[in-house]
Amino acid sequence: MQRQRKQTASRRPTLTAAARPEFTAAVRYRSGARELFRVRNADDMNDARAVVLAELENVESLVIALRN
Repeated sequence: MQRQRKQTASRRPTLTAAARPEFTAAVRYRSGARELFRVRNADDMNDARAVVLAELENVESLVIALRN
């Protein structure tokens, strides 16, 4: 007589959440001061720009770059 294997639940591959991109924002204010910010909770570059502009005032220029 042959042994029967006990059936186990099929293994599903572990789903890992896709890492959200991080962005660096370089800001120059109208006064001439400048700052760098890390933007973590943005979906894309346009969203990162909107997040920074919503939080800051008197922004003269803004450059957004994807962090690696």
